Amino acid sequence: MDVQAWYLRTSKLALALAIIRSKPADRSSREYTEHLARVVSAQESKWRSKVEALETEVLLLRQKLLLSRICSESLKNGNPASQVQTQEPTISENTSTMLEDSGCDLSNEQPTEPLETSQHSEENCPLTPFPPLPIKNRHGAMPPNPLSSHMQFLQHLLELKSLTESGNLKTDLSQLENDYSVVSDSVFQLLDGLITFYTNPKIPFSRFWTEAVGTLARLFSDCYLGNHIRQKCSQKLEEFEKTLLQVILTNNHINRFQVQHYISQNLVTLGSCSLLRKSIVSLLLSEVNNFADDLEATSQVQASYDVMRYENIFFFFWVLEQLLQKETEEGNTSTLGPDDPEIKKFLQKHDKTIFQLSDAFPLFAFYFWRLGILFNSAEIETVENSPLP
Repeated sequence: MDVQAWYLRTSKLALALAIIRSKPADRSSREYTEHLARVVSAQESKWRSKVEALETEVLLLRQKLLLSRICSESLKNGNPASQVQTQEPTISENTSTMLEDSGCDLSNEQPTEPLETSQHSEENCPLTPFPPLPIKNRHGAMPPNPLSSHMQFLQHLLELKSLTESGNLKTDLSQLENDYSVVSDSVFQLLDGLITFYTNPKIPFSRFWTEAVGTLARLFSDCYLGNHIRQKCSQKLEEFEKTLLQVILTNNHINRFQVQHYISQNLVTLGSCSLLRKSIVSLLLSEVNNFADDLEATSQVQASYDVMRYENIFFFFWVLEQLLQKETEEGNTSTLGPDDPEIKKFLQKHDKTIFQLSDAFPLFAFYFWRLGILFNSAEIETVENSPLP
């Protein structure tokens, strides 16, 4: 027996003897032990809440400090970012972007992209100084939605960078590397909150969640910011992407289509960032390929299949079409390629799947064919844009 195991057994024995000796006469040892366990658990929960509140306050202070230091460094370099002024982001939990109806909305209207909204506001609204990040009120309570402070900080950081005409800000950020971890910590907290919300989304949707996804897409679209954050938050980001996919695929509520459309739009917003597009397309194709395999097996034995899942998979087709069209428009030669295992699997089984499913599942086969056309178009565009040897 090693020293650690001996110490653990000795400690357990000492604790048991202490409980037996100190227990009240009207209680058994078991009852008294359970009572002590509840007391300790309640105290632990109380201290954990205090620690979480303090960690949140420290993060908010670090956010404020980083913005101040960036502005100070910019001032030293004569950078225009030192004079930065911006409108306070308008985020409201009570503002909804969709009406609470049956969910069977046939309108073709698309919600305004968060980035476009931000640019429009900057052009038409009077400029005001940076609003202070909400830390705590006088009674020591946190803001109603602590995530709003993280998003506000990230938006301020993006606006600082966009208003920087020279490369000084990039240099400043690399010099502030130790403090710059606050950015990835803020993104991690924001992703964690988004995962919690989208695990069980409620309608009507607040505009806050749409703007949060748009802010993440803008962050990852920036070369320096995106690479830095991805190193720290890659697992949490993948968890968020998978959460969105699973909500679409497994939702079986009768009025689910409004939720599906809303989340699909968020996936398209994330995929507008070329850094995230490859992972999202790969995850979507993995589900499409797996479902095609299930339908082939079902067709061969003429068994029943999950109708809800069949209907939901068409939202994946829609998202994939949007992302592939964007890929073709951008003429990107490195984001997507046949080296991805899911893309390779899709292209290899494309013709066979259409042939086997066209009779039993004609709509699925049609969309499967459309997707193949878009992949081929993207591949042709890549070949055309490649330099001659």
